[in-house]
Amino acid sequence: MAASFRDSSPTPSAFQHLLGWLDEGVDSRGEKYLQMQRRLVRYFDRKECLCPDELADETLNRVARRLEEEGCITTTHPARYCYIVARFVLLEYQRSPRKRQMSLDEQQAPGELPGGGPAADEDASRRLQCLEGCLKQLNAEDRSLILEYYRGEQRAKIERRRSLAAKLGVTANALSIRACRIRDRLEDCVRACCAKQ
Repeated sequence: MAASFRDSSPTPSAFQHLLGWLDEGVDSRGEKYLQMQRRLVRYFDRKECLCPDELADETLNRVARRLEEEGCITTTHPARYCYIVARFVLLEYQRSPRKRQMSLDEQQAPGELPGGGPAADEDASRRLQCLEGCLKQLNAEDRSLILEYYRGEQRAKIERRRSLAAKLGVTANALSIRACRIRDRLEDCVRACCAKQ
């Protein structure tokens, strides 16, 4: 993602304001937030983005910051407003050079790359070796978190992330931000490692 997408998490008070705004006066205990986040993930996934989770979180972070700046947004329904912001996030993503890079959770095993020739197998094998080495450089807590965060598919992954956030005593958004920072470090490490080989 573009550099502007990093370190853009809202303040705790802005996040609470976002939860209240999405609930529209009825306390859903964060369920409306999770529903909106899942809908946005599906939206970005349909647009074939490499990192739909990150883009959904970025969208909600921007909405939270806007709410904090404006005090309230009454011009449109919360879900509609989130999709308007999501379209702008998507446009920025599509212009980003990082869009064309393969994210870590999209890495494939040797022999599975399109084209599948020996050079592609060798390149994939080298990236996986680098990834394994970079994972070993993380402390045990970060390594466990990032592996658990990306384990599973679709609904199972969402449920696992929800239980992981509860286990760590953090919000889903805070967990996503933490995982994103670990992933950014891993991606930088893998790129540096591949450049040396």
